[in-house]
Amino acid sequence: MLQLLDFTGENIIATRANDLLGIKDYEKIHPFIHNIIDTGKKVRWYFEMDDDSGSNGFWEDGIIEINYGKMNFTHSADIERIAIVGVKKWENSMRSIMKPFTKAKLMYFDLPDREKAKEWILNQQVEIETNYIDNK
Repeated sequence: MLQLLDFTGENIIATRANDLLGIKDYEKIHPFIHNIIDTGKKVRWYFEMDDDSGSNGFWEDGIIEINYGKMNFTHSADIERIAIVGVKKWENSMRSIMKPFTKAKLMYFDLPDREKAKEWILNQQVEIETNYIDNK
């Protein structure tokens, strides 16, 4: 399940995955994406993965192969940054999962670096990024 975190607002969508994710989770944040782009701003997404769920992953069986491919990410150009926060074992999977957002700057942060991730996602200054994940 995807939870909204308390610093969601303006052009920030802040979420924590604490269990299996599916299409309904994407549908939960979709209205927030529309609200942000309707104001003329770009979306910044803080995506934290709580590894205490005890599951073997965050994705429902078959979501990647069946459902994920059917999602229509028409807003990839509307997302400017994604901060992914989790444990190292999820980093490679998350790079693959976030491929539809290739126009966004992606940074992966370890769980102990949550505050750095929040700072990076909240920073509204235009800056040159030297350490973002390049999905090309």
